[in-house]
Amino acid sequence: MVFSSPIFLFGFLPLVLLFYYVSPRQLRNAVLLAASILFYAWGEGFYVGVMLVSILLNYLCGLLMGGAMEAGQHVRVRMWLALGIAANVLLLISFKYANFIADNLSVLTGALGLGRLELAPVHLPLGISFFTFQAISYIVDVYRKEVPVQRNLWNLALYISLFPQLIAGPIVRYHDVAAQILGRSHSLELFASGVQRFVYGLAKKVLLANPLGEVADNVFALQGDELSMGLAWIGILAYALQIYFDFSGYSDMAIGLGRMFGFRFLENFNYPYIARSLREFWRRWHISLSSWFRDYVYIPLGGSRVSTPRVYANLFLVFVLTGFWHGASWNFLLWGLSHGVFLAAEHAGFSRILARFWAPLQHAYLLLVVLFTWVFFRAESLGQSLDYLQAMAGLGAVQSSALDYHRVLRNEALLAFAVGLPLCLPLYRWLKEKVAGLALSQPGAAWLIHVPRLTLLGGMFFLSLLKVSASTYNPFIYFRF
Repeated sequence: MVFSSPIFLFGFLPLVLLFYYVSPRQLRNAVLLAASILFYAWGEGFYVGVMLVSILLNYLCGLLMGGAMEAGQHVRVRMWLALGIAANVLLLISFKYANFIADNLSVLTGALGLGRLELAPVHLPLGISFFTFQAISYIVDVYRKEVPVQRNLWNLALYISLFPQLIAGPIVRYHDVAAQILGRSHSLELFASGVQRFVYGLAKKVLLANPLGEVADNVFALQGDELSMGLAWIGILAYALQIYFDFSGYSDMAIGLGRMFGFRFLENFNYPYIARSLREFWRRWHISLSSWFRDYVYIPLGGSRVSTPRVYANLFLVFVLTGFWHGASWNFLLWGLSHGVFLAAEHAGFSRILARFWAPLQHAYLLLVVLFTWVFFRAESLGQSLDYLQAMAGLGAVQSSALDYHRVLRNEALLAFAVGLPLCLPLYRWLKEKVAGLALSQPGAAWLIHVPRLTLLGGMFFLSLLKVSASTYNPFIYFRF
């Protein structure tokens, strides 16, 4: 079940909201927990057990760490922390990377004449990368004494399984929501802002990401000898917009759903394509993931406080892990390594040189790096990536006709480009601030804010529902988390 599906919009969400708000306050967490487990089991069935095992494992680890802390047994505390992290990582590897590891070992053993390893396809539970990282954040936060041990199993289960952010993020850290799980405030204003944010994310997903995704799919389906320079750039631009509106749309919907139930999740995207460097890009793109790796991997390794070679090693390790977190593929590794190389170059002094450039050139640098590296992220194989990059660079001999462009760029896709490109800029935020300032300076002019906003929201929601009802196209980016 995804947020943009009819069963969620017209069935699951209204019923959960109804049961939640008619329940006594002390039972609302139980309603949310039951709804979250049902939400996950709807699509995963038996594999909901994987998430339940994760919940129990981390609950017991927290209790054992808490007992060792109370007894002053610091060695045992570190031991339980290490075992807890190892168990979480092993769970993730077992389901997400087992086939990748077996396939690559099979190549090696075959080359050595030892026979090939055979491993049946392992099912990848939806959202396992997200709830595993959230579970790790819990035990690390307990170890750092940022939060007390959660002794109520059901409260920890709610944190790990909470359905608004379960399958597509943002990654919510335990110390950010621990107090909200125990007690949170509800208001009509918060609920209304949640509805608004959800509608905005839904519109991003179904009105922009989906038609742009069809363009990217059609172009990337072409063989290298069918791909011209123009089509290659159209395809990667469509994918860059698709992945932004798809992922940020899901984050918007998660933040909005959280507000409907009284939660306040942190922002996950902040107009990343306006960045002037890759370092700034990662402060704006998938903020919950980049900050997770910063606080739980990069800084514990020494961050930038160690020797220069170790700083570079830390950066490469973080982005190798970032690449593999997105998927079990060498292409994801190359994507992560590419970002690591440019970040290391910026750290080595290129950022100071870049800062002297004209601002549009800084933006151009960032966009070129991001667009070229998105090819590794989207392509199915290394060979396809190289063919695609060659076409983007104009090194191919293929010429596309007007008919080829027409087949790819239908009217809906052209409209999505026309609307999507400006929405990558903070124009809406700027316009809202200007209109709000005008309304505040003119008595009785509050309608300047409310009437256009409500009209816009109503239009987006109506068009989104039409699109949901008429289309079954609903790709899940990043393959399977």
